[in-house]
Amino acid sequence: MSFTTTMSPTVEFGLRAIGIWPGSPRSMLYRTCWTISLGLAQTFQFRYIVACIKTNNFLDLVDSISTTLPYSLLCLKLIILWLNQRLFNNILTSISRDWRNCDFIACNMRIMMNKAYLSHRCSMLIIGVYSMAVIVYSSVIIELNNIDTDVEPAEKELLLKMQFPFVYEFSPLREIVMFVQFIQLLSHASIIGMLDALIITLILHVSGQVDIVCRGLFELFSGKHEYKSYKDATSAIIRRHQDIIAFSTDIENLFSYIALLQFLTNTIVICCIAFAIVTCIQSDQGYALLLKSLFFYIAITLEAFIFCFAGEYLSNKSKSIANTAYEVLWYDAKPNESRILLILMLRSQKRLTLTIGKFNDLSLEIFMSILKASASYVSVLLAMS
Repeated sequence: MSFTTTMSPTVEFGLRAIGIWPGSPRSMLYRTCWTISLGLAQTFQFRYIVACIKTNNFLDLVDSISTTLPYSLLCLKLIILWLNQRLFNNILTSISRDWRNCDFIACNMRIMMNKAYLSHRCSMLIIGVYSMAVIVYSSVIIELNNIDTDVEPAEKELLLKMQFPFVYEFSPLREIVMFVQFIQLLSHASIIGMLDALIITLILHVSGQVDIVCRGLFELFSGKHEYKSYKDATSAIIRRHQDIIAFSTDIENLFSYIALLQFLTNTIVICCIAFAIVTCIQSDQGYALLLKSLFFYIAITLEAFIFCFAGEYLSNKSKSIANTAYEVLWYDAKPNESRILLILMLRSQKRLTLTIGKFNDLSLEIFMSILKASASYVSVLLAMS
C-alpha cells in the first residue's frame, strides 16, 4: 500500500466536515451547521441540568453532566481550531514538505510510509471505538425503554438527557427526536475520535522525522550518506532537526489549551461515569446499565489516555536524537566534523513536549493523576448520594 501523506483519508474527511481543511469550498457552511447543532444541543442539555438542580434530583444530575460536558468540550475544541486556522495550515504545509523531501531517498520514504500505515490503522481504531460506544450506549437505552412497558411515555429515557420547549413524549415525535439524537451522537463521537486520531497522526509524523534524523547521523559518520559532500549531509540533518522543532512547537501551540480543557472535563466526566457504574450495579437492571456506562467510560478514558500518551511519546522520542549522536562512530571522524554532534546533543537536551495550557507536561503520570482524582471524587459523590 502506498501513501503520500501521514494524514489518513478518514481524518481528512473529518477535518473537511468541520470546515478546517484548507481550500474546502463549503467550510463556512460546515462551521455554521456545527455551531447550530452543538448550540441547540447544549441549550437543551443545560436546561435539563438546571431542572435537576431545582428538583434536587442528584442521580440524574450526575448522569446528565457526564453526557453534557463532552459536548461542551467538543464546542471549545472546534472554536480553538477555527481560531487557529493559519497555524493548522502551517502544520499541513510542513507535512507536505517533509513528504516531498523524502521522495529523493528510498530509506526515508520507507520510514514515513511505515508511520503513515500505523497512523491510518490507529485512526480507524480510535474512531471505531467511539462509534461502537455510541451504538452500544444507544442500543441499551432503546432496549431498556422497550422492556419497561409499564412506564409512562414521559418517563422513558432519551439517548441524551434534554429538556425541550415542546411535548415530545408521543409517537411519532418521540421517534424522530430519538433518531435525531442518535445521528447527532454518532457524528459528534466520530468527530471527537477524529480529533484524537489527529494528534496521534501528528505525533507519528514527528516520530518518523526523528527516525530519519537518527538514520542520517549513523550514515553521516559511516560515510554512506547519499549526498555529494559531507557538508551537504550535515546541512540536511541540521535543517531537518530544526524543522522537527518548529513542527513540534506548532503542535504544542495548537493543542496546549485543548489539552487543558481535556484535563479538566475528563476528570469530571470519568468521575461521573464511575459513580453511575457503581450505583447501577445495585439496581434491578444493573447489568444492562453497566454495559451502557462501561463503553462510555472506556471511550472517555481513551480520550484522556491518547493525549497523555502523545505527550509522553513525543518527549521520549526527542531524547533518541541525543542518544543516537552519542552512539555513532564519532571517534573515527575528524574533530571539525564531529562538532555537529555537540550542537545536536545540546539542543536535544531540551525535550519536545506537549503541555496542559503551558502549565505542565502531558505524560502517563498525568493520566494516572486523572484516574486517581476521579476515584477520589467518586467517593465524595457516593457519600453525598
